[in-house]
Amino acid sequence: MKKAKKAHYQLADYLLIAMTAALSIAVKAAVNPAAQLLTAPLFIPGGVAAGGFYMLFIVLAPAVTGKRGSALLTALIQSVLVVIIGSPGSHGAASLLIYTLPGLAAEAVWFASGKWAGGPVCCYIAGVCANMAGSYAVNLLIFRLPVLPLMLALCVAALSGGLGGWAAYGLAARLRRLGIWRGGVKRRARTVMS
Repeated sequence: MKKAKKAHYQLADYLLIAMTAALSIAVKAAVNPAAQLLTAPLFIPGGVAAGGFYMLFIVLAPAVTGKRGSALLTALIQSVLVVIIGSPGSHGAASLLIYTLPGLAAEAVWFASGKWAGGPVCCYIAGVCANMAGSYAVNLLIFRLPVLPLMLALCVAALSGGLGGWAAYGLAARLRRLGIWRGGVKRRARTVMS
């Protein structure tokens, strides 16, 4: 699929990364209460199920920009936003680690695969790893669930994160097909001029 582009970020890349980070925090505030209703009877945190909705944005940024470090940068911005505005899911200073680890996990998947935010399988696995890393970090630092609920939480996190990664791939592919982002706009401009 896509080879990694050199990390020469343009202003549009920074804007997309900032927007995806902010949107993920807004989505989390809206989705997390509903997820908690579903996961409370299973004695697992709601964030593991809702995580797919906001891990979607960690996968979306590199899938659209094609730049190394986009997932990590998105996760770092998320962590700072959560600490500053104190949104739901904020765990104080621990949020800096909890929100950054998913970005590192997604970057590790793409680095290991050799494809940079390439196909649907890569995006799915990146979403799985990102949500599992975040869920495990929350458990390690905050919840300290017993083994059985922790395994159940990680399974739900894997499913939810994978679906979020898959959705991110679909959304990025649609943006490229419509010519809204990156090369499509330039190609369309060249076609009009010739």
